Order: sequence, then structure tokens, then C-alpha cells
Amino acid sequence: MLGNYLPILLFLITAIVIGGIAMAAGRLLGPNKPDAAKLSPYECGFEAFENTRMKFDVRYYLVAILFIIFDLEIAFLFPWAIVLDDIGMFGFVAMVIFLLVLVIGFVYEWMKGALEWE
Repeated sequence: MLGNYLPILLFLITAIVIGGIAMAAGRLLGPNKPDAAKLSPYECGFEAFENTRMKFDVRYYLVAILFIIFDLEIAFLFPWAIVLDDIGMFGFVAMVIFLLVLVIGFVYEWMKGALEWE
């Protein structure tokens, strides 16, 4: 029974060894010339001007969640398109209903102004 997992174990060990060798080679052979500019905090091309623990605006989270909802739901279209011949008209109608619900939700969010960034 455990013999079935031996190839997976060997793959994991090989991956860890190769990754460790690559990281060690980068540390040992790579250039290391630190200076003040390289060690300074950097984000988005300008100096940090506030505390790093500042709170994000809630609109950022709202846009991120809406992106996840409406973008990842499209991932369901690929397996559906592959098996469309097998599932027939029932599958087609189910997907049309699914897409209709998504479109209604998208229009609702658009009308509420959730996608506007001021």
C-alpha cells in the first residue's frame, strides 16, 4: 500500500534537493553589494510616507471580492464547454441560468456604484 506513494515521496525529495541547491548557489555565487538605496523600503516607486500598519480603504476589499466573484465564476465555463455534447440541452439551460444570475448580479453592482473608484 505504501509502495504506491514512493514515487510521490521521491518527487518531493528531488524537488527539495534541487530547490535547496539552487538557493544555495544563488547565495554563494550571486553578487552581494548592499548600500543604503538597496536596503531602503521600496513600494510602488516612491518612499514610504506612513506607518506600514495603516488600514486599507474598504473599497479596495470590495473591488477585490467583486473581481473574485465575477472573474473566477468564468472558470466554470471551460469544463462546461468541454462536456457540452455529453450533458446536452439540460446542461446548456443550466449554464444559461447560471450566467443570467451572474449578469443580474453584475448589473446590480454596477448600478449601485460598487465598481466606481473615486
